[in-house]
Amino acid sequence: MPFVTRVVLAEDEVLLREGLVGLLTRFGFEVCAAVGSAPELSDAVREHEPDLVVTDIRMPPGRHDDGLRAAVALRAERPDLAVVVLSQYVQTAYASALLDSGDGRRVGYLLKDRVAEVAEFVDHLRTVVDGGTVIDPDVVRRLLHRPRDPLTALSPREREVLTLIAEGRSNAAIAGALHVTEAAVGKHVGNILTKLGLLPSDDTNRRVLAVLTYLRAAP
Repeated sequence: MPFVTRVVLAEDEVLLREGLVGLLTRFGFEVCAAVGSAPELSDAVREHEPDLVVTDIRMPPGRHDDGLRAAVALRAERPDLAVVVLSQYVQTAYASALLDSGDGRRVGYLLKDRVAEVAEFVDHLRTVVDGGTVIDPDVVRRLLHRPRDPLTALSPREREVLTLIAEGRSNAAIAGALHVTEAAVGKHVGNILTKLGLLPSDDTNRRVLAVLTYLRAAP
């Protein structure tokens, strides 16, 4: 009897979730559960003990990196669990977090656009189940060209803003010092956090982590 890959799927967009269920079933996968939140993902994996998890990164309840964090936690419990995460955008920090889980094998990080390339997408899933590692080409390019000093990714204005953050100034105070609007400062801060790879999280003060990065890079 041929081996059938048992899958738990996590995706909060109902239409995409149902589409993926149909696609996986058509190609011989057995979908044990299809859920819409990170807690449901964890519960379903523990209940069904699948061979493969396919999950979105940004999931309820926090709609940040909840899906990724659930997947990494599950691999800590079961290092042999195959996991493929899907992302709307290229985020090298997400890929790094996934590669750091377990032994770096049986993991995949793919952009959601790849799902449209059905045959290739299914091949990637099978590669991961078989013990391989699949990283989206766009993510690989970002990883290869990532600067060693994270501050080199910042524009001169973003460096100015980060310096003022390190001095403990609020967005309003920074706006006054640079003679720009507070909205402009907020945009710069968002860009800084993204470029430094500080992922959204409810339990982490990302401004503090940005300052720590700034201080570590200081001569």
